[in-house]
Amino acid sequence: MKILYFDCFSGISGDMVIGALIDAGGDPAHLEEELKKLHMDDEYKLEWYKVVKNGITSTKFNVLLTNEEQQHHTHAHDHHTHDHHSHDHTHSHHHHGHDHRSYQDIVRLIESSDLSDVVKKNALNIFKKIGEAEGKIHGVPLDDVHFHEVGAVDSIIDIIGAAILIDQLEIEMIKSSPIPVGGGKIHIDHGVYPVPAPATLDILKGVPIAESELKAELTTPTGAAIAAVLAEEFSSLPAMKVTAVGYGAGTKTFKDHPNVLRVIIGE
Repeated sequence: MKILYFDCFSGISGDMVIGALIDAGGDPAHLEEELKKLHMDDEYKLEWYKVVKNGITSTKFNVLLTNEEQQHHTHAHDHHTHDHHSHDHTHSHHHHGHDHRSYQDIVRLIESSDLSDVVKKNALNIFKKIGEAEGKIHGVPLDDVHFHEVGAVDSIIDIIGAAILIDQLEIEMIKSSPIPVGGGKIHIDHGVYPVPAPATLDILKGVPIAESELKAELTTPTGAAIAAVLAEEFSSLPAMKVTAVGYGAGTKTFKDHPNVLRVIIGE
């Protein structure tokens, strides 16, 4: 029985999951090839590289958006104080590439792809978990939930990518530590929110949350949903013979605390 354990001592996010899975022996070339089955590879580039976080060598995974509209959008943002750009600015909002994808769009994207059934099933379940939480908080039906705040392309890649790598690593069971969510406040589209953000907290219903001193958002909705959907149990490290360990870097840096997710694979 091949077990994967998410050791979330510094929270969990989509990019940390992918970084950790690559670091533990997941094949990034296979990941790139499989993601092409979504036919949206003109919208992004992937990069992964080693970083050292507070003394721990880990893999950082990034999704870089290539979409011209998107670059145009940022450009318009930079200069929107000039009048002659203000038209462009609103214009680029409307045609935001495929940035505002609805839950239905994402379901269609996954279902119509040639990805394997198990990858599709896991990815759809994770998206549904996020969609239901976002819908509940914003008071809209699931099908009308739009993925913009979580960064549509990012979350599509992170979620489907996690499903692809877990399949490729032939993982049969997933367990996770309790999930630290952090504390303090964050700024999101709608204003200043407490940590964990409402969607994250909703996704983690039924999941043990761990205490953390850190005043930061340690767990994102994507990370929370990956753990909530895939982990069969939340426990301390299960007894197993460890065969691989991976560290996935987060975007934050703390003084005395490596912002990494550890993945432990064993028999």
